[in-house]
Amino acid sequence: MAGFEDTSLSQDAFLGGQVQLLQPKQGYRAGVDPVLLAAAIPARSGERVLELGCGGGPALLCLAARVTDLNLTGVELQADYADLARRNAALNDIDIAVVEGDLVELPPMLRQQQFDHVIANPPYYRAGAHSPAQDIGRQIALGGATELDAWFDTAARRLSHKGYLHMIQRADRLPEMLGSCLDRLGSIEVLPLAARVGRRAELVILRARKGGRAGFRLHAPLILHEGDTHLRDAENYRPEIRAVLRAANRLPWPD
Repeated sequence: MAGFEDTSLSQDAFLGGQVQLLQPKQGYRAGVDPVLLAAAIPARSGERVLELGCGGGPALLCLAARVTDLNLTGVELQADYADLARRNAALNDIDIAVVEGDLVELPPMLRQQQFDHVIANPPYYRAGAHSPAQDIGRQIALGGATELDAWFDTAARRLSHKGYLHMIQRADRLPEMLGSCLDRLGSIEVLPLAARVGRRAELVILRARKGGRAGFRLHAPLILHEGDTHLRDAENYRPEIRAVLRAANRLPWPD
């Protein structure tokens, strides 16, 4: 039977306690990345949102904390994490349809649906390009076997006309991401995320639109932390980032 044992889980607070998340003590644990991803999505009540590779559901739950009355669907390959996403949805009293399956071969019921938004936080490394993790769930989350291009292909197929894709990924994979948008998605914007002023961006959030025709936009980096260096063992996010992480504010996306 799929599912984590209760004793193997911790319950962690996100968005200042607005979201409670059950997570494996040993295995893949969500950090700020899915929170930032959720905060970037310009969703409105009544819209349909699909997450590819939803894990335990942190991004969808954080989005639901900011925007009410969304129609939420998550696809997750690993049975244990799909079950965990359902448990987290129930824990937070949020309705999420969680489908266990491979994003490359979606179930027929999903292939017949269109969404206003598709979001994704794919594995940051190519399969075999990072040190192996002892936990299989963390191993897949870090470096899945599915090519990044397949994530874009599935996203583009499931988006409605003028629908948005948002993806967070390592900055060094940006060329791959841009190539995967060709002939699929337009109006591409890239928001680099840098830890501090003067530091190179380690992550990017890519926004693209199905049927979009606007020119490419590379925004100035969004700086996450105050100061040039980390001086003490305490949180030092910039006020606008702290508001995203603690109060469920929308990410300050450039105009």
